[in-house]
Amino acid sequence: MTWNDNGGRLGEEFFTPGTSSFTEFLAEHRPELLSTRRILPDGIRAAPDRVPHGTTVLALAYRDGVLIAGDRRATMGNLIAQRDLEKVHPADDYTAVAFAGTVGLAVDMVKLYQVELTHFEKIEGTPMTLNAKARRLAGMIRQNLGQAMQGLAVVPLLTGYDPSAPEGERGRIFSFDVVGGLYEKQDFHAEGSGSPYARGALKKLFRKGMDRREAALAALQALYDAADDDSATGGPDLNRRIFPIVSVITEDGFERLAEPETEELSREMVEQRGSRPDGPNATP
Repeated sequence: MTWNDNGGRLGEEFFTPGTSSFTEFLAEHRPELLSTRRILPDGIRAAPDRVPHGTTVLALAYRDGVLIAGDRRATMGNLIAQRDLEKVHPADDYTAVAFAGTVGLAVDMVKLYQVELTHFEKIEGTPMTLNAKARRLAGMIRQNLGQAMQGLAVVPLLTGYDPSAPEGERGRIFSFDVVGGLYEKQDFHAEGSGSPYARGALKKLFRKGMDRREAALAALQALYDAADDDSATGGPDLNRRIFPIVSVITEDGFERLAEPETEELSREMVEQRGSRPDGPNATP
């Protein structure tokens, strides 16, 4: 019996000891509420030009923690579906997730993941470890496998600050494949259609011990390179004042860089590109 079936009262399942996973609770009692479980009819595949897709997101470790960033464009085939999409979200105080792939499913997955972490902490009285958070997200991606095989894939990028890790290695980055494979990345990583160009830029710009400003500029340069070669990735839009989202996670928790700061760094970068269109050289 559910909340709606019992005159506004909670059903028995809410008072029965069970799993600390909110996703598993829904799968057992209300599976129809899990968007990742819905499969298209046999023989049907989503048309790529009818479903908005998010593109390039990236992360890099820096001196105080980890930075995660994303462009703002969503596309449907050759059309721009949205210019100001937010692809970077806090999962909890010390974890953030960004996504590439099918926008509608990705947004639902991020919201469910946020509830999953909060529910676990309330039930267990302690937050998950960062490794457990990564495994839990991998399981949620695996639940979406049926839809991914029909063209509705979601590819997240997870970052977190791990106080139990050695000094200088507390900013951690995890990537996933469409079947839920989990991979920890060192130093930096990017996902989405523009990721090969973003990773190429980060290879030449990344160095150990960067401060926050240097890391943010490296991320913006990488996103600019992605937009320069991938039509699905959006660069900074100076006229509309739409700029990439850049966030950091440190021992003080998650922080999204204020728009004036992101705008200032973006304008500085675009001005530099006026004299060097291909971007800065690698740091010696």
